[in-house]
Amino acid sequence: MDQLVYGYIKKNQNDILNEWMKKMKEKADERLIKVVSDEMFARTSNEFIDMIVANIESNNEQFSSKLLDFAEKVVRLGWPLTFVNEGLREFNRIVFEGMQESGIVTPENQMDIVYEFDQWSTPLNNEIVHIYSQTWEKTVSLQKIALQELSAPLIPVLEGITVMPLVGTIDTERAKQIMENLLHGTVKHRSEVVLIDITGVPVVDTMVAHHIIQAAEAVRLVGAKCMLCGIRPEIAQTIVNLGINLNEIDTKNSLKKGIEAALQLTSRKIVEVEE
Repeated sequence: MDQLVYGYIKKNQNDILNEWMKKMKEKADERLIKVVSDEMFARTSNEFIDMIVANIESNNEQFSSKLLDFAEKVVRLGWPLTFVNEGLREFNRIVFEGMQESGIVTPENQMDIVYEFDQWSTPLNNEIVHIYSQTWEKTVSLQKIALQELSAPLIPVLEGITVMPLVGTIDTERAKQIMENLLHGTVKHRSEVVLIDITGVPVVDTMVAHHIIQAAEAVRLVGAKCMLCGIRPEIAQTIVNLGINLNEIDTKNSLKKGIEAALQLTSRKIVEVEE
């Protein structure tokens, strides 16, 4: 970048930062301001300005490292890409107008400085979009894996008894995950009885029931007994109205009743201890 511009930014960095923060708070989405504290916003804003300055005075490797760190932070904070891009445009505007007021930009050199800004900011903007997109895709991918792992956990509660609590809607992809976790966990924990708790499943339609029947059959084939728990009255009515046949599966209206039945199947029972 032209030394006039670079010198002005270095000399007035704090004033530029304060003006930039003021303008960006006005432009920011209300939800963004609510979830990010003033201290965090100030710290991140300062890092953003430092990153821009680093692009001016350091080599590409150092800048890429700073940009990657910054991108990972703003993705975690929930800063949208449009907000980051607007931040760069606002930075350029503040610097250019400040240089005009200081008399550094004159009618004679104005076009040259505008050209310098464009030559500097366009590659920077492209790099920000590229790194931000990569970081976001990586974050979404990791979150998706984590959600898949948590969406259908098989939990051992007692020797030979495991529970799979299901929450939310069940689509084809999730049904596949349920089946894999169910079979793998049944063998791993040497389960004799597997309880599938659908208390948290809002709707049981034909497709969901079909997936549950398949899961129960698969559990039976690996030597364990499957029991369906959490059959609420409205779910029972839906199953009857749809003509879904669950005769091959033991059902209970609550997880508590399911565990009691599982204890009986494994020759155990709950005994109250007198004080």
